[in-house]
Amino acid sequence: MSLAAYCGICCRKIGTFRSATKTDKSWKDIRKIAKVTGSLILGGCVFAAYELLTLKRLLSFDTQVVQQEKLKSYIYLQTASLDPNEYQGITYQVRKELHRAARKILETNAKIFRWPFKDSVSPFDAEEYESALWLLLKRSQSEDRTVRMQAVQDLASNRFWRDYQYRAAAQASDQRTSIGLARCKDVDLRFFLPPPPLPKLKNMCCLEDELRMLLAALPQTDFDQCVRYFTSLALRESSQTIAAQKGGLWCFGGNGLPYCESLSAVPADTVELFCLQALVQHSKIPSHCDKIESHGGLQLLQKLYQLRKDSAKIQRSIIHIIGNMALDERLHSSIFRAGWVSVLAEVMKSRRIMDSSHAARALANLDREAVHEKYPDGVYLLHPQCRSSQPIKADVLFVHGLLGAAFKTWRQQDIQQSADEKELDAEDDYSECWPKTWLASDCPMLRIISVEYDTHLSDWRTKCPVESYRESIAYRSSELLKKLRAAGIGDRPLIWMSHSMGGLLVKKMLLDASKDPEMDSIVNNTRGIVFYSVPHHGSRLAEYSVNVRFLLFPSVEVKELSKDSPTLKALNDDFLSFAKDKEFPVLSFAETLPTRVGRMLSLHVVPMESADLGMGELIPVEVSHLNICKPKNKDSFLYQHTLKFIQETLTQDLRN
Repeated sequence: MSLAAYCGICCRKIGTFRSATKTDKSWKDIRKIAKVTGSLILGGCVFAAYELLTLKRLLSFDTQVVQQEKLKSYIYLQTASLDPNEYQGITYQVRKELHRAARKILETNAKIFRWPFKDSVSPFDAEEYESALWLLLKRSQSEDRTVRMQAVQDLASNRFWRDYQYRAAAQASDQRTSIGLARCKDVDLRFFLPPPPLPKLKNMCCLEDELRMLLAALPQTDFDQCVRYFTSLALRESSQTIAAQKGGLWCFGGNGLPYCESLSAVPADTVELFCLQALVQHSKIPSHCDKIESHGGLQLLQKLYQLRKDSAKIQRSIIHIIGNMALDERLHSSIFRAGWVSVLAEVMKSRRIMDSSHAARALANLDREAVHEKYPDGVYLLHPQCRSSQPIKADVLFVHGLLGAAFKTWRQQDIQQSADEKELDAEDDYSECWPKTWLASDCPMLRIISVEYDTHLSDWRTKCPVESYRESIAYRSSELLKKLRAAGIGDRPLIWMSHSMGGLLVKKMLLDASKDPEMDSIVNNTRGIVFYSVPHHGSRLAEYSVNVRFLLFPSVEVKELSKDSPTLKALNDDFLSFAKDKEFPVLSFAETLPTRVGRMLSLHVVPMESADLGMGELIPVEVSHLNICKPKNKDSFLYQHTLKFIQETLTQDLRN
């Protein structure tokens, strides 16, 4: 019975009573009415005060927001409490129903009086799909790691969110949630806020000046000689660019050669690449990463990345630097605030294997929630690049040879075709990196890693002239072992895959690891080795002229490739004895076709007798040295036999 009806009945009773006794009784009824009315008013005031306090707590406003707005930053709304007790029981249900009723009244009044109605949905009166979004966002910030990871996976896998919900989630997600979403497969990019807007540049010269100033602000002493070399080279090129733009002279390459030329315009991307080369070298040093961040390097790189979308090399170098800086967990919040998570999430979707793998490495280093390993410079995670519930049972590690690379060495074989044939085969699945596509599909429980050493020798970068000491197998082995151990190599059963001189490096690493107690787990977990045309006993390439040898290999490697090289002989004898003692399963492939070297020369780079380790299975394949690790297709003998070896060698481990 409503309050108005109750008052009306009481008034009618008062009007019908005429005696003094009935009059006294009527006053008692009035007092009852007053008590009930007062109680209702007081209760309503208490409830309103409670709701105001609740809303104030839910929408607490950071006082720094005003300053952030002045800087054109973003405002992140804080979500409600994570205490599950607040969303259970009769109290929560009553509050939800009151909110729904209030909303209906406001909607009705707005329609009758034609007032504007703001549809600000709260978590209390929201529909099921509305409540689900906020519930998952709250769970993504739970204290329970399992709850957090499942909530992030549910957010990313749901395809029914509306556009405004994606935007709300982008603002409400914290750093950990955004990184987790970025590593989810096929995530919608609307989950991420775009990078903060940056001041516009008047011309590209200003950007080059900022790069030069950043390099000049970094430490210039007490570090690797190659870092100093690339830094001085970049600063010299930048200075010559500025001089040229002012009408001066520019020396080709900055190497002091006597011929110079007056130029009206200097290619900006050349200078930028030199500067980025130097920054890549600096980013390998943790203390220098701090300096890059403190001098605004993350924002500067973001600016350069957005302006140079026409250059894949420049953008790839920038992502390379971010991946190196992400190794330091202290810089994660700075990387997140600079807007790099949304950029990395977008690059992860790139069809170019090299670009997506650089982004995957950076995100894996940022994702401390799901990834325990760290991937140092030159160590790339090919599978799984996204978060997955699939358990990882073993590792497969790919090591390329000289002048190779972490991706292009392991691509599908290039077949000479006419233009018409290429058009017909355009829809076929060509693999730019068969370990990432074919092997990951056939063996999803494997973690697949590819390494790249001396990247400036095998990629577009200029060779450092003071690095000859790096070219020996002994130095590379020591350097790579530390990186691989940081990436968790040795924690699981392991199979090594190597091409050409990469096989010599694998043998040296295993021998070195057996002598170091901290690396001993790598040896103990090694289950097998695959060699693709590895010159165990030297290469015929070293028998030819100095000019040909220098064209293909630096002088240090050529000396180590010689048949009479004492280093090569000692390495092979030591490893053969060691491998037989450990009873490693070994599979070796040998080339049978000559490799064309230039226009005039064809030769067997690694003859059959040199590719024979002296143990395991040796299989001759009718391909050249360059194609021995590049299967024609997924059904080819080369790939199928490799796959069979991996599956049989890891049978017991994959079952467990």
